[in-house]
Amino acid sequence: MTIEISVRGLVEFILRSGSLDNRIQASPADAMQEGSRIHRMIQKSMGADYHAEVPLKYVYSTDKYDLVISGRADGILDKYFGETDVYDGQENFIEGKKANPLIDEIKGTYRDLKKMQDPVPTHLAQAKCYGAIYARETGCPEINIRMSYCNIETEEMKYFDYNFSAKEIISWFDDLIGRYKKWADFECDWQDIRTASIKAVQFPFPYRDGQKDLAAGVYRTIIHGKKLFLEAPTGTGKTITTVFPSVKAMGEGKITKLFYLTAKTITRTVAEEAFNTLRQFQDLKMKTVTITARDKICFLGEEERNCNPEACPYANGHYDRINDAIYDMLTHEDSFDREKILEYAQKHKVCPFEMSLDMSLWADAVVCDYNYVFDPFVYLRRFFAEGTKGDYVFLVDETHNLLDRGRDMYSAVLRKESFLELKNSIKEFHPSIAGHLDKCNKAMLEMKRECDDCRILTSIDKLINPLNRLSGIISEYLENHSEGPGRDEILEFYFDLSRFLTIYDKVDDHYVMYSEFADDGSFLVRLSCIDPSRNLAECMDRGRASILFSATLLPIQYYKKLLGGTDEDFEIYAKSIFDPNKLGLFIGTDVSSRYSMRSDEQYFRIAEYINNVISTRGGNYLIFFPSHQFLDEVHEAFIDNFYDETSTEILVQKSFMSEEARESFLDRFSIGNNVDLNEVIHMDIEVVEDKNILGFCVMGGIFSEGIDLKYDSLIGVIVVGPGIPMVCNEREIIRAYFDDKGVDGYDYAYRYPGMNKVLQAAGRVIRTEEDTGVVALLDDRFMQGSYRSLFPREWKNYKVVSTNTVKNAVSQFWSEI
Repeated sequence: MTIEISVRGLVEFILRSGSLDNRIQASPADAMQEGSRIHRMIQKSMGADYHAEVPLKYVYSTDKYDLVISGRADGILDKYFGETDVYDGQENFIEGKKANPLIDEIKGTYRDLKKMQDPVPTHLAQAKCYGAIYARETGCPEINIRMSYCNIETEEMKYFDYNFSAKEIISWFDDLIGRYKKWADFECDWQDIRTASIKAVQFPFPYRDGQKDLAAGVYRTIIHGKKLFLEAPTGTGKTITTVFPSVKAMGEGKITKLFYLTAKTITRTVAEEAFNTLRQFQDLKMKTVTITARDKICFLGEEERNCNPEACPYANGHYDRINDAIYDMLTHEDSFDREKILEYAQKHKVCPFEMSLDMSLWADAVVCDYNYVFDPFVYLRRFFAEGTKGDYVFLVDETHNLLDRGRDMYSAVLRKESFLELKNSIKEFHPSIAGHLDKCNKAMLEMKRECDDCRILTSIDKLINPLNRLSGIISEYLENHSEGPGRDEILEFYFDLSRFLTIYDKVDDHYVMYSEFADDGSFLVRLSCIDPSRNLAECMDRGRASILFSATLLPIQYYKKLLGGTDEDFEIYAKSIFDPNKLGLFIGTDVSSRYSMRSDEQYFRIAEYINNVISTRGGNYLIFFPSHQFLDEVHEAFIDNFYDETSTEILVQKSFMSEEARESFLDRFSIGNNVDLNEVIHMDIEVVEDKNILGFCVMGGIFSEGIDLKYDSLIGVIVVGPGIPMVCNEREIIRAYFDDKGVDGYDYAYRYPGMNKVLQAAGRVIRTEEDTGVVALLDDRFMQGSYRSLFPREWKNYKVVSTNTVKNAVSQFWSEI
């Protein structure tokens, strides 16, 4: 068995110490690119005998496994005569002075080098590891270590030179390996246990119709190292059907880690349940971790969170205790879910969020948000650092969400007014920064004068140059000052600035740059990623295979194209296992949600539709609207004309709802409505006590997907309109972009996203084979061919109704059932 770890990973894991401290500025997002430039510049200046990017590897062998420690030394000089001599690249020979090899470790920084007294300990340790490996390989009696720091802005250099005997540095390295050995021993033993259990695992349920073929398709995709775009309607068991073959592939050594990626917290619970099912019923031995957002898992709470040792006792000395916490949890638990992370973090007094990230190193499967794989500012660098590739499989749940999320993750915006606000706030304390802020503001003012509502930009070089200079001076200030007046404001601004500059380096023909005025009158410059396919594909290329699945992935070629698929990748449309006769589908053609047709008469007729549908059978219903404004109008019409408080309880989705309020809303949709109203009466929802439950909601919102209301907890959904997004600059730019590419821009900007919301909302009704329910689609546009072509296969038997006929049609459906 082979266990691999990088030199950097070894050093940073074993030798870390001290406290978490967000006041110490980490390297900015663009530092990696700038650091690479610095590396190349220094390496080229060192002459012909200087070997750059030298791969080094050491294999530590035991009876059970080989521990492979590897990395790349930034530079090696085979002969170096000492720090007093100037090396000019020639074969200098100094009589009586012995030449030893030199290991050069280069680091780019924004820090003031004059204030650096010593190198960063982990940087020096990394160089010493390379030195020990090189000394072993060459048998040299001594070796020189140099830390070369270069200021990224000024290109000023500072060196720290050390000399070690081979015996001394090899002994130090062996001690470091000895400290890691218990972790390697555990990994070796655990892999044996895990692999043996996986071989015995069987699918935990009787296969439903077509489910075995789906699992086989997932397995084949992993073996071939491709992507699979899978439309799997509700009931196909898509979670267990994707997890199971991935686990089997891990048991056969095809993959080393599984990432289950979700867009919403509730979907993560479903993934956890799938792994727990395999543990419980199949005795699977697999360690899984769920990564919860920092704000949601912080002991201090979102409002009080401040990650520094003075504000947080869990940050104070975190690194001194974290490895003991990890080993404790690793040897006692298999499921590192939110509750367990909190339990062990509390026990060892460490940060729970940072602990969850560390546990991901030791977990076989990681359940997390899309961000941790795809977001260029949040992704897990411990797995996906630049240029690295692993035997990972990505299971991307609710894939339809990845398109808009991908656009957001790879886009950036700057607000002109932010420059002025920060300048006025800090000019007294930081006149130099304020001066550079003023230059950027003037550049944006010039762009503002040229903009009338919205303007496509072909070049923003006049803005980028002062932004780069501002970024450099702020970076230097943050690196050298952990405290100071206005520092928090500067840091928050710097994040936005750094994001913009990083995204600017990604801008290509998949982007549109434009300026516009916000609703509040502020001036914005946007870098908009219209087609995120290239960026997403690059992320998925860091693993072996990707399985992208959703209950609504129509048209599949649209998603395949924009989510980074190729002609060689696979696609499957799974057949629904549900009896189509248990779903009553009705299309109301005498109403419309078109903006131009909205009126009190339309609101009344839609309210009448709702009343006619729910009056056929008492129970729980969700009604979805295209916007909160439309919802409010119909809600008012329903209250005024049809509402009976003795038989109906109405819940209204608010624009902003706490997690507690959301849960209370959904609790009312319980089987038999057995929920105590006293539990929700003070929540941010409207409640009127009695039997029928009507939830007025917004399409694409928190209640339109990811919720699982089974049996009679929901018997009907009414969808008002085809979900078309509001016309705005962003949507019109998307439309024009794809028109220019030779496809129907309206489909890409409006129709496809809208219909996905409709399908998601309608999908709330039938969740199990025992479920029965109705879906009413209210808008004449649903009868147009362009919309009906997007209906799933199961929607063939729809009935066209009107306000006058819908009640009888729905009643007939229920009577036949």
